[in-house]
Amino acid sequence: MPEPRLLGKIVRLQIQRTPLKLGEKPNRWYDPAGLMTVNELTLTPQGAVARQPDGSPVPDIHHLAHPETRSSGLANTLSFGFTPHYAAMRGRYGAHMFDGCAGENILVATDRTVLLDEVRNGISIRCAGVAQPISLGGVRVARPCREFSAYAQEGPGAKALKEALQFLDNGMRGYWCRLDGETDAVITVGDEVWA
Repeated sequence: MPEPRLLGKIVRLQIQRTPLKLGEKPNRWYDPAGLMTVNELTLTPQGAVARQPDGSPVPDIHHLAHPETRSSGLANTLSFGFTPHYAAMRGRYGAHMFDGCAGENILVATDRTVLLDEVRNGISIRCAGVAQPISLGGVRVARPCREFSAYAQEGPGAKALKEALQFLDNGMRGYWCRLDGETDAVITVGDEVWA
């Protein structure tokens, strides 16, 4: 088994409070306004939970307990992405592709594009003052949807949409994962992420 290597540090944690895909088919659109950024996130086997300033929990829309859950079993309860992917998206589509706009729970600052082969066997998060790293497994590519791809390209056109769907695939838009084990874990901005 290869030696673990540091991918980078967490620079953004967030949940999707509400759906980011709005409207009715076939006239749906993507709006990242439902995102809530936090400094600390609780990871559970059922998904991510943030805390409001008063301490009350707010589950991510992919959490199994969310009243409008977008969970498809346990395969898409948590997600992560990387800052160079956003730099590439901004370079291609513009400044509206801000870090985190794809809605992943964990955003990691690193110095390169991270392909599935590097994270396929999972990632671990090392928290300051905690001996045991937090393990996330079941990693798979978060395929871009039509709505997010249309949001990225900011314009009509079947050819442009197809090109956006292709460009945003293969991990560019991020990765789905799940918490390994049954014990909830708290992560914070600044924690290290290893592969």
